[in-house]
Amino acid sequence: MESGHNYTYILRCADGSLYCGWTNRLEERVRAHNEGKGAKYTKGRRPVTLAYFEEFATKEEAMRRECAIKRLSRKEKEALIASGGLIRGAGGKSG
Repeated sequence: MESGHNYTYILRCADGSLYCGWTNRLEERVRAHNEGKGAKYTKGRRPVTLAYFEEFATKEEAMRRECAIKRLSRKEKEALIASGGLIRGAGGKSG
């Protein structure tokens, strides 16, 4: 198991849509999305802004959380963002 900093994040795209992903290098990943080197989904919806993230000890935890967030409705994702924004972190860690 890989340990360290692993993140599940939600981006707000220029068209107002939301994108959820996971990474172990949050700032670099957001920059990559904005440079068109991220997911195909975000490439045509730039610029993107980081709306929310959680930090995990392992990539497996971050990936599980990504799947859980992707199953949420738009309304539930917006509530999640509103509840913690950029300072919410799992396991007592915050960003």
